[in-house]
Amino acid sequence: MLLKLIVCIIAGLGAGVGTGLAGLSAAAVISPMLITFLGFPAYEAVGISLASDVLASAVSAYTYGKHKNLDIKNGLVMLLAVLVFTLVGSWAASRMPNTAMGGFSVLMTLLLGIKFIVRPVMTTKETQEHKTLRQKVVQSILCGILVGFICGFVGAGGGMMMLLVLTSVLGYELKTAVGTSVFIMTFTAFTGAASHMAIGGAPDLSALILCVIATLAGARGSALFANKAEPRTLNRITGVVLAALGAAMLIVKFLT
Repeated sequence: MLLKLIVCIIAGLGAGVGTGLAGLSAAAVISPMLITFLGFPAYEAVGISLASDVLASAVSAYTYGKHKNLDIKNGLVMLLAVLVFTLVGSWAASRMPNTAMGGFSVLMTLLLGIKFIVRPVMTTKETQEHKTLRQKVVQSILCGILVGFICGFVGAGGGMMMLLVLTSVLGYELKTAVGTSVFIMTFTAFTGAASHMAIGGAPDLSALILCVIATLAGARGSALFANKAEPRTLNRITGVVLAALGAAMLIVKFLT
């Protein structure tokens, strides 16, 4: 029980910090730790991760929205595309003999962290204001299709992929990108958690409660910090957090 307490709290806090700072999915941190150190079945671990993501993403989205760092209109457009093409990606993956892409999310988390350290995102909100409504909608749909399909096909990486396309493709400044990402993840995580529990049954209740509380606390604190930090400082800290989480998850994968 003591080992479960320690692992769930560390995993939850790490996932929460990743969510609040960079919009990273809790599944990237909690799932491998529950599987590696507590021997949880993969399906149950993912269900707990997704359930932990719901409140953490919601409170992060609220915090970013309160500081006017959330694009709800384009977020809703992208959300619809992500949900639809996650199903398409899942169907495509089921037709493949071997996806062989299990380490994709972990590797991209590490590389994205290095990218934020070396080349910070220094665009401003004015970049988006120069685009027409049509341009924003079309780009949001296309990016949602890409993110959704990759999430469904690979089975992970939603938050990381959204952060990448929001900053690199749509030209969002970092705070708005993270705020919009966690807004979308609130709904995608809820959908995923509900489907996992409907199919696999109720998960380990004590582990679920510990992970949810720790993830929520980590997300709330890191989101408050992120919204008050200077852009360059936030880029560097986000990069360090992503790189550290990516490296830690690579080590965990080698241990399994």
